[in-house]
Amino acid sequence: MKIRLVLCGSVAALSVCAGTVAAVPAPDGARAVPAGSASPSTGFGPAELKSAVDGVHRAGIPGVYAEVRDAGRTWRGASGVADVRTGRPVTPGMRQRVGSVTKTFTAAAVMQQVEQGRIRLDAPIGGYLPRLVPGERGRKITVRMLLNHTSGIPDYVPYAFPSLQGFPSRPDASPKSLDDNRFRQFRPAELIEMGVNAPPAGEPGATPGVYSNTNYLLLGQLLEQVTGTTAEEYITRNVIERAGLRHTGFPSGPRIEGPHSRMYEALNGLLDPPRDYSVYNMSWSGTGAALVSTMDDLNRFYGRLLDGRIVNRSSLAQMQRTLPVVALDGSTIEYGLGLHKVDIPGCGTFWGHDGTVWGAATRSLTRADGKRQMSVAANLVRWNKVDSSGKPQPHPIDDALSTLYRQAMCG
Repeated sequence: MKIRLVLCGSVAALSVCAGTVAAVPAPDGARAVPAGSASPSTGFGPAELKSAVDGVHRAGIPGVYAEVRDAGRTWRGASGVADVRTGRPVTPGMRQRVGSVTKTFTAAAVMQQVEQGRIRLDAPIGGYLPRLVPGERGRKITVRMLLNHTSGIPDYVPYAFPSLQGFPSRPDASPKSLDDNRFRQFRPAELIEMGVNAPPAGEPGATPGVYSNTNYLLLGQLLEQVTGTTAEEYITRNVIERAGLRHTGFPSGPRIEGPHSRMYEALNGLLDPPRDYSVYNMSWSGTGAALVSTMDDLNRFYGRLLDGRIVNRSSLAQMQRTLPVVALDGSTIEYGLGLHKVDIPGCGTFWGHDGTVWGAATRSLTRADGKRQMSVAANLVRWNKVDSSGKPQPHPIDDALSTLYRQAMCG
């Protein structure tokens, strides 16, 4: 059984000091499990989790940290370094840019407004935002199509970072625009315009859908239109605070507040050694991918969402209606309204999301019954170097992450 998280890249193993994995006190009264104990009856083996996390670090990720919950018990561990220059160790409670995990928070906020009658899922987006999606397109694309990526509006990211267009197969691709935009303040409207004006990715409502960050910037503007406040403020008050999250929020500047790791981007070998992008203006990602969180908070959020405590059961059922969507790496995933569905034979059905921004990768999955949860963060992305045709090549990190995910979700 292979369980893979696609992070779009890879890099040769970094020469960093080996880290340790330790159990720490569990939140919300859950029982922390000593690192050397195991429970064969539930597949919750802290020694095996420790080994799997260490394996990811040994394979080449500078620092990896995770939290796994199983039936009231919690294991948290970390391996490697948060800073390859100083050797500062990574720790389980560090804050992380969680990328597209943000989309579940935004989708939940939209569903709350659906429950209050201010938004209709099958209403055309042009009725709410006629200037952003004008004309016939605005009449055909519905709110639901934005949520499940069947709008046909392409991703704006290649246009916001033009030196990366065609990456990784384009031989003259470079990180220039990535560096040029480090402190640039993008407006949501200009990013949306890039996506709306680009050649369509498909017809509105057609399947498979095509994953696009433009959809979730539009949903942020929709929230602002119907609530009279910024989407970030609404999501903070009504999703983050409702879930009881203490270390989650939208960044107020280019630096992450609180303990965090540096975040290393390899760009499939374009950056060798990988470059630190932990200080970055995240206005380029907004309500699609800008959140900062911890693995503890993500497990708490998805547990409460699937328990009907963030949106009602009817809304949750809508969020779990999936269809095939072509992801940014070309693979096909099962996607609902801001939720991925992952079926693992012999292990169960999991719900959640993954996210990748410059230098940081995160995945959070919760089993449908809510009893098994996994959130994992890594501080290196796009490690797979490409061959002469531009195709990313396998790397030991890929198999090490598969082992970690299998152990964390299935024991």
